[in-house]
Amino acid sequence: IAVADLERFIAAALAKVGVAEAPARTTARVLAMTDAWGVFTHGVKNLNGYIARLRAGGLVKDAVPKLIREGGSWALMDAGSSLGMVSSTAAMERAIVIAKRNGIGFVGVRNGCHIGAAGAYAHLAAERGCFGIAMQNDAPSMTVPGGKGRILGNNPFAFACPLDEAKSVLMLDMALSTVAGGKLMAAHTLGKRVPGDWSIDADGEPTTDPGVFIGGGALTPMAGHKGYGLALMVEALAGALTGAAMGGHVGSWVDPALRGTPTGHGSAFIAIDTAIAPANGFAARLRALTDEVLAAPVKTGGRILLPGQLEAEKRTRALAEGIVLPGDVAANVRALAADLGIDVATSLRSEA
Repeated sequence: IAVADLERFIAAALAKVGVAEAPARTTARVLAMTDAWGVFTHGVKNLNGYIARLRAGGLVKDAVPKLIREGGSWALMDAGSSLGMVSSTAAMERAIVIAKRNGIGFVGVRNGCHIGAAGAYAHLAAERGCFGIAMQNDAPSMTVPGGKGRILGNNPFAFACPLDEAKSVLMLDMALSTVAGGKLMAAHTLGKRVPGDWSIDADGEPTTDPGVFIGGGALTPMAGHKGYGLALMVEALAGALTGAAMGGHVGSWVDPALRGTPTGHGSAFIAIDTAIAPANGFAARLRALTDEVLAAPVKTGGRILLPGQLEAEKRTRALAEGIVLPGDVAANVRALAADLGIDVATSLRSEA
C-alpha cells in the first residue's frame, strides 16, 4: 500500500468514529511513518485498538491537550485522554519552541494514552534541528531482577538528532524490556516460538511460548538491571514529574475490559537546540564521529549500521514503492475497513 494511501485510510477510519480532521491527520502521519520504518508492531496494526477505545470512551474523540503550567524552559500538559499521537506531537512541538528560545525545552504530559512509537516524536525534534528525547511509562508488563510477575511497564525511550545538513537523522527507539510485548503478540498470531530470554512464566522461568506472556507472563528487562534502572528513570520523568499515573496505577490500553476507562499514561519530551554547539556545528561533529564508526573493520559478511539507518532506508523505499504489510497487519486493516465501510481492496497488498 502506498504511504499516502495508508495515511488516508487511517484518517478516514478515525473520521468514521468522530475524530476531527486535524487530530486524525496527525495520528495518520505518525502511524504511517512508523509502518514505513518497518516497525509494524506500532503502526496501523494498533488502530483497531485505538478505535475500540474511542468507541467505548476510554479515549476522548474531541479532547484537546491543554497547557497546565509553564516556566522558562518547561511546560506541563494534560492530554485529556486524547489520542496519544495528538498529545505527543503537541508536546514535542511545544518543547521545540521552548528550546529554540532557551536552548532546551522539557514538556511533560499526564492523563495520556499509548503514544505508539516514541521515535516519531524524537524524530520530529531532529527534523527541526534539535536533539529530541521522548519517553512514556506504561502498564506493568515487565518483571525486574529478583522478582517474578509484571512489576513495571517496559517504558519506551527514544532519542533522535540531526546527523548532517542533508537531513539525515540518528535515531534510537527502544522498549526497556528485552523486546516489546507487541513482538510476542505478533509471534503468537503467526504461531512462532520466541527466544527464551524474551519473557518468563508465572514462576519466573524462561519460556519460548509467546502465548505464556499473553496469558499473564512477563517480559524481561533489557540487559537485566540496566533496563530495570532505565524503566525507573522513565517513571521519574514521565510519571512522578508530570503528575501522571505510575507503576501499577497505569491502565492497560489493550485490555478489552478496560476500553472505557482512561489509562492515565505519562510522557516526557525533551528538545535541545543543537545551535548551542561550537562554531563548527553539532551535525558536522557528529557526522565525523559516525563516519569513523562506519569506517571501522567489518567481519566477514557483516555490515555496520547506525541507529535508525535501517529504518530510514526502509522509509525511503516505502515512499518510492509502497509498504508491503505483514499478513497479520494486512488482515487487521481489512477487518477494520470492513467494519467501518471503507474500501481498501484496490490499494492493499500483503505478504505472509
